[in-house]
Amino acid sequence: MRNVMLCLAGLIFSVHPVFSQNTFDNVKTWKAQIFLDTRSTLGEGALWDYKHKRLLWIDIEKSLLHIYSPKSGKNETYELGSKPGTVVPEASGDLILALQDGIYRFNPETKEEKLLVENPEKKTTGNRFNDGKVGPDGRLWVGTTGRAGTAALYNYANETPRMRKKLQNITTSNGIVWSSDKKKMYYADTPTREIKVFDFDAKTGDIEFKKVAITIPVELGSPDGMAIDSEGMIWIAHWGGYTVGRWNPENGKLLGLVEVPASNVSSCAFGGDKLDVLYITTAASGAREDQLQKFPHSGSVFYVKPGVKGVPTYYFK
Repeated sequence: MRNVMLCLAGLIFSVHPVFSQNTFDNVKTWKAQIFLDTRSTLGEGALWDYKHKRLLWIDIEKSLLHIYSPKSGKNETYELGSKPGTVVPEASGDLILALQDGIYRFNPETKEEKLLVENPEKKTTGNRFNDGKVGPDGRLWVGTTGRAGTAALYNYANETPRMRKKLQNITTSNGIVWSSDKKKMYYADTPTREIKVFDFDAKTGDIEFKKVAITIPVELGSPDGMAIDSEGMIWIAHWGGYTVGRWNPENGKLLGLVEVPASNVSSCAFGGDKLDVLYITTAASGAREDQLQKFPHSGSVFYVKPGVKGVPTYYFK
């Protein structure tokens, strides 16, 4: 393990001279392996649909939905009408997609897309949807991305005819997860490099800011997609940081780092039959030419078994 730690420190040190070898003392490390050699432009939105035993993920820039089945070993690809920001499952097997102009229900068998509600920013800022998940309340929580301070975070449920704005003055709405007791929501607006914690009411879908739980050091990039494990620790994809970090939201401490051979790490999700595999998406976009030459598999999906398990996905109701 010490050798792995030194290799990781060497990787980060070569990219970020501010780091020293001592930076990674007492921090557990892992090394991600390639899972799907897709080399997506902007791989994102990893999510494990445990009821149907499949990995869902997207390529935003290419307007693609990917569904990987471990049973068949196939990665099915679907061309969408516009750029997706996130994908979440319904128990029925249908999927809910946040596309550029609205929220859609998608049937993978028929490839039919049905508009549920329009993007509330379609006629104002023109911002597109970005990351999102279903919360313990069964609602879809999804944010937008655009010019500084013009984006927002919304939630949406079948019983409401419109999207409810929950946060505003956002720039790039990203990672979102909930505590196991369903009383806390963790959320990232990427440029702030902060993970904020909110008190969460699963009945009403209301949130109230509590505090900044985690601040990502600039040397580790910016927070993108997130996952939470069965011990309540948060796994954060570090965009521009070559890593996924395991963080303690109670004290803000970094507990571990997964080395990923790509600069822009975009999302992560626990999956597999035992929820013990961490799947990691990456992006080729945003990387310099020298970075792509050094890490030619940028944009692929990677995986690691970190020795802890995730929690089951919530389904849209």
